[in-house]
Amino acid sequence: MKDLSHWMNGAQVAGTSGRFGDVFNPATGEVQARVPLASRAELDAAVVAAAAAQPKWAATNPQRRARVMMEFVRLVNRDMDKLAEVLSAEHGKTFADSKGDIQRGVEVVEFCIGAPHLLKGEFTDSAGPGIDLYSLRQPLGVVAGITPFNFPAMIPMWKLAPAIVCGNAMILKPSERDPSVPLMLAQLMQEAGLPDGILQVVNGDKEVVDAILDNPVIQAVGFVGSTPIAHYIYSRGCAAGKRVQCFGGAKNHMIIMPDADLDQAADALVGAGYGAAGERCMAISVAVPVGDKTADALMERLVPKVEKLRVGPWTAGADIDYGPVVTAAAKANILRLVETGVAQGAKLRVDGRNFSLQGYEKGFFVGPHLFDHVTPEMDIYRTEIFGPVLSTVRAQSYEEALKLAMDHEYGNGIAIFTRDGDTARDFVNRVNVGMVGVNFPIPVPLAYHTFGGWKKSSFGDLNQHGPDAFRFYTRTKTVTARWPSGIKEGAAFNFKQMD
Repeated sequence: MKDLSHWMNGAQVAGTSGRFGDVFNPATGEVQARVPLASRAELDAAVVAAAAAQPKWAATNPQRRARVMMEFVRLVNRDMDKLAEVLSAEHGKTFADSKGDIQRGVEVVEFCIGAPHLLKGEFTDSAGPGIDLYSLRQPLGVVAGITPFNFPAMIPMWKLAPAIVCGNAMILKPSERDPSVPLMLAQLMQEAGLPDGILQVVNGDKEVVDAILDNPVIQAVGFVGSTPIAHYIYSRGCAAGKRVQCFGGAKNHMIIMPDADLDQAADALVGAGYGAAGERCMAISVAVPVGDKTADALMERLVPKVEKLRVGPWTAGADIDYGPVVTAAAKANILRLVETGVAQGAKLRVDGRNFSLQGYEKGFFVGPHLFDHVTPEMDIYRTEIFGPVLSTVRAQSYEEALKLAMDHEYGNGIAIFTRDGDTARDFVNRVNVGMVGVNFPIPVPLAYHTFGGWKKSSFGDLNQHGPDAFRFYTRTKTVTARWPSGIKEGAAFNFKQMD
């Protein structure tokens, strides 16, 4: 069994707390590594080193910082397959999906190469008599990122790249369930030319999270995870005077209008609902067909597609559609919620409860589940399941479908499938959800726009990546300058005449 480490001051560092977490192979259920869980003292030592290194890095001009990002992109692409294999082995997602995880992170790093332009301030000449007014974007100092298990490459890159290119030092606390890829990314950052101490990867659990929130040197914290923890981190971090952005849970709806292309909609629901075993904050977990005729026709298409989904280990390559969930506890919670849905009266059209994969009976595989006739009062509708479970809530009108989504406490992503432009425009303008897709099931913005939900899916006033990332990881200093004016005559070689 492999012992993992922290990454501090440009080197692998063994943990000293004496506490470890198990890293599983989700396909087999076996422990494949141990990850050290840092103490508060270890976190504080990492912060001290980061604070010592950060001023020199901040004084490095933005173009040189951007060149480190440019080289980092090259190195990640060089090692893409190796990173994807490790990611699949620890998380369980398919090899192709792991490469997608990495690629979406790389796209944000590519955006950060534009830091010299994005960090430019503003200037007003002659704001008053002899007065110039200008603003500067300056780094915060030491910042922290706390990232989830479901995207162990993408979200760490979403956090570390803009923070570092802005001139900050970053303390990264990845998920203890699949920490190897973040450690590999830190090594690639060093190879790309990042000075020691600017990126510190500290593995841990709640003890380290609390240490991050309490440490007075850390100026900002970014988090992605469940809503209860997002609320906890946001509240405690803000109370400590930090800048905080937290992204929480989701219950993403897809509304299917009677005029929609139902074959296209069914394909979109299967990919968006069951990809990565549903362990995505942007997964579609609720289908809302409008009208019973639409619902019945959609079900005729959905049921056979869901029944044919191929579940297996990532080593099976292109022969599988999704892999296991990340832990035995996650599997147990998903199956518990499925039982709750059945008990509360939902109709289980595709039943994956007895799914078992020969040779992988101890793995954390969950068969696909498809519910029909779900109502808003049911637990499977109100709760984020984070598994391969799609719930269908039938609406009798467009207004009823819109109200369902708007009344839900989560507001991360939503989609509508329709051929009617007027309906789509009305939907986009009225719905109170942060990311909207029109005939597009998972509306994750590209790197040069920002990512973020509304309601209980997001805490804080700035989103992830895009221009908002540069606003979050810098603060504005505004300067008003007046210089004495007068004629500069230079050297005089004769007597000056009297006035």
